Amino acid sequence: MMKRLRDMYPNAYGVCVFDAKGPTFRHDAYPDYKANRPPMPEELVAQIEPIHQAMSFFGWPIVMMEGVEADDVIGTLATQASLKNWSTIIATGDKDMAQLVNERVTLINTMSNESLTVQGVLDKFGVRPDQIIDYLALMGDAVDNVPGVDKVGPKTAVKWLTQYQTLEGVIAHAEEIKGVVGDNLRKSLDWLPKGRELLTIKCDVDLSEVVGDCKEQLGSKMIMQVHDELVFEVPDHEVEVLKAKIPQIMSEVLPLKVPVLVEVGVGDNWEQAH
Repeated sequence: MMKRLRDMYPNAYGVCVFDAKGPTFRHDAYPDYKANRPPMPEELVAQIEPIHQAMSFFGWPIVMMEGVEADDVIGTLATQASLKNWSTIIATGDKDMAQLVNERVTLINTMSNESLTVQGVLDKFGVRPDQIIDYLALMGDAVDNVPGVDKVGPKTAVKWLTQYQTLEGVIAHAEEIKGVVGDNLRKSLDWLPKGRELLTIKCDVDLSEVVGDCKEQLGSKMIMQVHDELVFEVPDHEVEVLKAKIPQIMSEVLPLKVPVLVEVGVGDNWEQAH
């Protein structure tokens, strides 16, 4: 996915954002936030640091910030870019991110080739990007353990937001809504503002100490991995620079019990490089 993004946007600024360890302000506000999630399997935990190292090695600045989620960092970066009239592409499959879409922010899912613009969000969810938070608040988010209105799914949420436009509008007209879902809505009135708060991506995180230059660092592309050998495709003018860097960087990739001998071969094809 990361290689494809670089190929699609070779001259763009880029950053890779990960969740930091520990609780966030959402856990402080609601202790049951994400409490339904099982611990990450150890085999996945062991892969996190190598992934971070690989991303950094191939020119992706890594950002992690304690106390907030990766979504909040991304939301802040996208907001800052929009204020500068920059276009932003967010690579994600997370529906929550649809709340960030505007005329300058687009979501892409490189796994499904889906692209969500303002119209794309409306076509997919039935509501505008500025209504996504209210849409999610009404339904709840089982993945994050955030309750919504019982028995309210996408169709009902879209119906209410089409008629009343906002969550505040739905709450204001709660007495008019009949049936079981109307009763459930009225039971949820005290909770809904809190649920909305938990599902709102924070777009004003102070990133002054964690975000530097997001330009590509090496310009190299990892095109395959074969056993213990890495194969790169690089522009001719970068060959000598990369050749000099690889032995040092590879020796630091993972803590190993034995020294690793790193040999670098350069050629126009596999045979010449060996």
